[in-house]
Amino acid sequence: MTSELFISANSQKISIALTEDKRLMEFQEEGQSVSYSVGNVYLAKVRKLMPGLNACFVSAGHERDSFLHYLDLGTQFLSLEKYLKQVRNSKKGIPPIGKVHLEPELGKEGSIQNILQQGQEVLVQVVKEPISTKGPRMTCEISFPGRYLVLIPFQDNVSVSSKIKSGAERARLKQVIQSIKPKNFGVIVRTVAEGKRVAELDTEMKVLVSRWEEAISRVSAAKELPTMVYEETSRAVGLLRDLFNPSYENIYVDNENIFNEVKDYVTIIAPERADIVKFYKGNLPIFDNFDITRQIKSSFGKVVSFKRGAYLIIEHTEALHVVDVNSGSRNRNSDGQEANALDVNLGAADELARQLRLRDMGGIIVVDFIDMHLAEDRQKLYERMCENMKQDRARHNILPLSKFGLMQITRQRVRPATEVNIDEACPTCHGKGTLKSSFMFTDVLESKIDMLVNKLQIRSFTLHVHPYVMAYITQGLWSIRRQWQMKYGLGARIIPSQKLGFLQYEFYDRKGNEIDMKEEIEMK
Repeated sequence: MTSELFISANSQKISIALTEDKRLMEFQEEGQSVSYSVGNVYLAKVRKLMPGLNACFVSAGHERDSFLHYLDLGTQFLSLEKYLKQVRNSKKGIPPIGKVHLEPELGKEGSIQNILQQGQEVLVQVVKEPISTKGPRMTCEISFPGRYLVLIPFQDNVSVSSKIKSGAERARLKQVIQSIKPKNFGVIVRTVAEGKRVAELDTEMKVLVSRWEEAISRVSAAKELPTMVYEETSRAVGLLRDLFNPSYENIYVDNENIFNEVKDYVTIIAPERADIVKFYKGNLPIFDNFDITRQIKSSFGKVVSFKRGAYLIIEHTEALHVVDVNSGSRNRNSDGQEANALDVNLGAADELARQLRLRDMGGIIVVDFIDMHLAEDRQKLYERMCENMKQDRARHNILPLSKFGLMQITRQRVRPATEVNIDEACPTCHGKGTLKSSFMFTDVLESKIDMLVNKLQIRSFTLHVHPYVMAYITQGLWSIRRQWQMKYGLGARIIPSQKLGFLQYEFYDRKGNEIDMKEEIEMK
């Protein structure tokens, strides 16, 4: 499997698309003015204690106060708070963290009103961006993630990713990190650190420690509260840090500043792969040129087609996402309804796993699959979903099908789900109504022609379309119409009709009788 990354940026927003074998798998879009991101660290002030929730609200510069639960204070909160007071009150410079005596760990059964008080200064980090009407969620367990390591101040233990299975390698990594890490810092060794040399790990360790020192120097100099003391790396670099792997063939960037950022970062983490970062200078928009725009328009929206007429309906409510699986106009399997249901459900599991990554859907997801009577078929579906989700970086949990045919999935949510509006204002009603993207209209027509010729065995027919659409599909020597005729036979004729709306179409057989292709028979 080969992966390519595409980054498009302008003054308003930055968009990042990840493809695997040319298929869009992840898409993120963010306004350039948005700076309230996961990983940012703030020196904030406690605004209000909520004993009933065992939590408090802190002011960290967002329009809504941030939520901080007692359990998010972290076991080493007393050490952090003691050090924070020393830094804020010291007139002889910043005391080194290595000389700080760690306080006893904070118990899990305590009460927040015994630990914090209104107006108290706290050092907090964003763990969940604002979603809907909720403000950000914070933690006092500060961490600085890198490519190979995660640095955690005021801890002294070393943990190795459970995905590294070799006992000898785990022991080697623990020994190496213990020998290079400063005192009073905990470290989590990430999976990609497997097999890395001491020099590479030591270089990153020094970079992460320097980020902590820069943040603390800003804490010491802060005059007004709240204030940001550490800003997470840009979304493009952050995504690279988590996703980068040797299978990347290319990273295309159309913005010179971000190109330089990405180039510098790849040069540091994988100097031998620096040449895969390329500056895109084409005339067409970068996403149009690499067929990403079409995939975005066909992959987002309420209805998503995935396999021979079958489709998903995806709804987002305040509490959860609901997904309904439909077989649509698909022909029945010759082996019977049970085999047909299994085939559609397995295809739906493949597409759903992609949709979860693509839209970054989080929280609770409830999926209504087509009913299956055989226990072994339900088990196959559950195993297929689990296998597909192995590629997902977000923490998740999947439950087997319930007796009602529902599958429940929980997926880590740290930011709002990605939503792309694929509707366009109708040119015939000047925006008073909406219709599906005209960009996909020729794909819709071809799917109808394919159904007529290959499934209904109607090889001679006439298609009536709006004159503008006719002009589009007949332009050029190798036009879309010519391609269709070569693929489906010369019996497919296309005629312009001025009575039709811009995206209306009608099919007629050779006797002039209309063939109704606008309704789909659902098999559920």
